[in-house]
Amino acid sequence: MAETRWLDEREMRAWSGFLAASALVNRRLDQQLKDDSGLSHPQYEILVRLAAAPDRELRMTELANGLINSKSGLTYQVTQLEKAGLVRRRSCPSDVRGVFAVLTDAGSARLEAAAPGHVATVREALIDVLTPEQLEVLADGLGKVSRRLREHGGQHDRHHSG
Repeated sequence: MAETRWLDEREMRAWSGFLAASALVNRRLDQQLKDDSGLSHPQYEILVRLAAAPDRELRMTELANGLINSKSGLTYQVTQLEKAGLVRRRSCPSDVRGVFAVLTDAGSARLEAAAPGHVATVREALIDVLTPEQLEVLADGLGKVSRRLREHGGQHDRHHSG
């Protein structure tokens, strides 16, 4: 069994900083969205994904792949959005497993109303705090992390490094 590679001081600073910043930024965004538009951050992200999709609809499984939420979390959020009239579900006649989430006109209007306050908070909490160079490094680094975890299906791989 390989020896444990404990984090050195710099690595620990990066890890702790990432954990704290992501938790605080998410909390700030969640609060702002709830206060201003009655949406949770995951619900807002669902509306964004649907708005960008062809015909404003995505298969539930496809929607789950791009989101941080678990499948059960997604089902719950879509149910809440459906109750609010912002999303509707439809089944695909050619595929019994295919359930689609569809953005309604009300959902589109809510998203349009929520977006300016949301983007202002994203700027205030993260983007405008960092220099252009720091943003570049952050975007590259976190992009690499996301790609690697997606490629490995989120599975922990002990034997792969780099």
